[in-house]
Amino acid sequence: MKIIAFVGMPASGKSEAARVAGDQDIYVINMGDVIREEVVRRGLEPTDANTGGVGTDLRDNEGMDTVAKRCVPKINNSGTDMIVIDGVRGIAEVEFFKQEFGNDFTLVNIDSSIQMRLERVKARGRSDDMTDINALRRRDERELSWGMGEAIEASDITIANTTGLEEFKQDIVELLERFHDKS
Repeated sequence: MKIIAFVGMPASGKSEAARVAGDQDIYVINMGDVIREEVVRRGLEPTDANTGGVGTDLRDNEGMDTVAKRCVPKINNSGTDMIVIDGVRGIAEVEFFKQEFGNDFTLVNIDSSIQMRLERVKARGRSDDMTDINALRRRDERELSWGMGEAIEASDITIANTTGLEEFKQDIVELLERFHDKS
């Protein structure tokens, strides 16, 4: 089984890259869904503050790799030879996945400027999104506190998401094809 995980700052393009994978019938696991499921289980509104708070609470109480641990049964039960993981948030998650899956795990950093990321946030309109540059910076700081910077540094491949959407999608298609040919 080949596992490709996307890491990057909020709104860098991880979910778009995962959407491209899904469009190619590649099984996608969204790590943020694990947090959002817990937000719902706790009866909270799916705001950025609640989602971030639950993410921090889970990591504080169950370990920095808890979201990765919660994804492993989904990976193992997928019944597929290639999986994309959307939304690695910290180095502990990377280390856990590497320990579990060894050389079958590849980490891909999606890189984009804060200004481009802010434009995307404004356009996508998710309930847990930030509303201005200061809120985006606060979210960046929160995710960096979870080890996001170290996870980005540990990436095996970096794809710049600095041009148009179609060019980015093509870069992701080409990446996935390279890995599909290896599996």
